[in-house]
Amino acid sequence: MPASVDFNVEQIDPITMVGNEDVSRHDLMSPYVWLTDDGVYAMLVRAVPRLGETGDTGTIWYATSTDGLRFTATDAPVLSPGPGPDDIGGCEDPTPVFRADGSVVIYYTGVDATRSHGEMLYAVGPSIDRLEKKGVAMPNTPTQGNIKEATVDRTETGGWRMFYEFARNEASLVGLAVSDDIAGPWTDERDPFAPRTDSWDSWHLSTGPLLTNDKTMPVMFYNGATRDARWRIGWIAFDAEYTKVVDRCIEPLIIPPPALERTAIDIAFAASVVVVGDRTWLYYSLSDTHLYRAIVRRS
Repeated sequence: MPASVDFNVEQIDPITMVGNEDVSRHDLMSPYVWLTDDGVYAMLVRAVPRLGETGDTGTIWYATSTDGLRFTATDAPVLSPGPGPDDIGGCEDPTPVFRADGSVVIYYTGVDATRSHGEMLYAVGPSIDRLEKKGVAMPNTPTQGNIKEATVDRTETGGWRMFYEFARNEASLVGLAVSDDIAGPWTDERDPFAPRTDSWDSWHLSTGPLLTNDKTMPVMFYNGATRDARWRIGWIAFDAEYTKVVDRCIEPLIIPPPALERTAIDIAFAASVVVVGDRTWLYYSLSDTHLYRAIVRRS
């Protein structure tokens, strides 16, 4: 059966970050970019101590850009670890969802003091720089641990859907929860798709950003890996209410460039999309250190 949708990468550009020494000298991950009403590209990004440095697992910063490539960070992070125990070890994986009145709900991963346990938390506020932490958004369960990496959308019929990553049996997998409100409470529904045997996504899966300019067939640029955690970016398409998969890539869309050493970090990880004309700007990280933008065309 012929594919109902496909994508091609036309161009890849590096992202630069200026304006704050704490951000520029850290590794960067999880770039969530969106276009504001006044035409500015805004980003929430996780800044991480470089390999060998001590400290938390990350802080979340806000940055802006006029071209979507060169971003200027604010003077202070918008979400920092603590003072409570849920995120005292670090703040990771920001996903903002905006209400009609301009206020915002930010889902993020909170890491505890051991640096080995995480939960999906959320903060709310009238703006990005005025946030109040609200606690756990989606609690871990005996069968779903380390819940994180929220991807949120509202369907055509008005219901909310949250995709998330969780751990089970030494694998990362993707779950799906439903709610009647942007800030939950969320009810776990099912695993929306699974790893594929003998494929590039045969063991690990993680959520990625949703392309929803065609609400009848939303597409997720998801992250998949083999058991040895060599992550690539692919895509999967759903029906309008996310009840079934209607198409899925065979080969990955984005693969990291060849590493000099086999033991090097081999990760490409999608975080957000911005639609510009007939192209999609896909923002992602490489090797958990640097940010990039791929210009993708749907065919």
